[in-house]
Amino acid sequence: MKIFLLVAVGIAALAGSACSKAPDCTTEMLAKKAQDMTAALQEAVTKDPAKAADLTAKVQAVTTKYQGTTTADEACKAYDELITAIKG
Repeated sequence: MKIFLLVAVGIAALAGSACSKAPDCTTEMLAKKAQDMTAALQEAVTKDPAKAADLTAKVQAVTTKYQGTTTADEACKAYDELITAIKG
C-alpha cells in the first residue's frame, strides 16, 4: 500500500501541474480520470500484490513522460495512458 500512496502522490502532482488552457479536457474530466486511475490501481494491486512493483514502474514512466505538462489536455492524455498501462 505504501507504493500505491507514492504513485498516487506522483499522479496528483502531475494533475496539479496542468493548467486549464485548453477547454477540451476540463477540471471535472481530470478529477474523473484521477478517480478511475486510482480505482484501477487499487484493483490491480489488490488482485495481484506481486504486480505492484511492475505497475509502479509503468506509472513512473508515464508520469516522467508528462512531467511539467502545461495543459489539461496533456494531463488527460497522461491519465489515459496510465489507466491503459494499469489495466493492460
